[in-house]
Amino acid sequence: MLFLLPAYLSENTSITHFSPVLKDYIMQTDYFFVENEKTARKVVKFFAPEKKQADLKLFLLDKYTENADIKEAQELMLKGQDFGLLSEAGLPCIADPGNLIVKWCHEKNIRVIPVSGPSSIILALISSGFNGQEFTFNGYLPIEKGEKKKQILHLESMVQKTGYSQIFMETPYRNNPLFEDLCKFLSPHTKLCIAANINDPEHELIKTKTIKEWQKQKPELHKIPAVFVLGK
Repeated sequence: MLFLLPAYLSENTSITHFSPVLKDYIMQTDYFFVENEKTARKVVKFFAPEKKQADLKLFLLDKYTENADIKEAQELMLKGQDFGLLSEAGLPCIADPGNLIVKWCHEKNIRVIPVSGPSSIILALISSGFNGQEFTFNGYLPIEKGEKKKQILHLESMVQKTGYSQIFMETPYRNNPLFEDLCKFLSPHTKLCIAANINDPEHELIKTKTIKEWQKQKPELHKIPAVFVLGK
């Protein structure tokens, strides 16, 4: 079996927010696909502090991974070994490269078991006040300035034409420059939701304002996990 295991969005989140079955599945296997070993070990310790870290057998699965890179793990699964798939934050396979092994499991008739947990993308959307029936997750915006401007204007246009909420993210250390670009390129009346430090009981920021309002009250987002949503 492959357990799809969510990670916390904030280390300060209470463990009581998560299903007890999450710990049960972590205790059931020592084998995990992980995007980042250090983060994965912290997540395992958070949910199952009694589990011996020395027993963990971690296989790297990031955006550069191909099936050939995890052949050893796949052979173990074919022999009956259970694995967990741990996201770096939130749910596996959403803004996360884990779908590679999930797809392979379906091809090999290996059972996939999803475990409910937080998704920063969904939590940002439902907290925004925008259209939750029709929306698009656009991933990360382009880095190159011209392409980024083009994409920002395109997303604004899509909101106006279709009413679909437009969700996107940025690498945390580039959040502030992205915010400046949004304020620079978007119409003053366009509405933007910023959801940062989601599930952190002390530092969570979730606000929806017009661009004109955001320009008067600029948030500090440097190195802070954040999700951005444009909508009506």
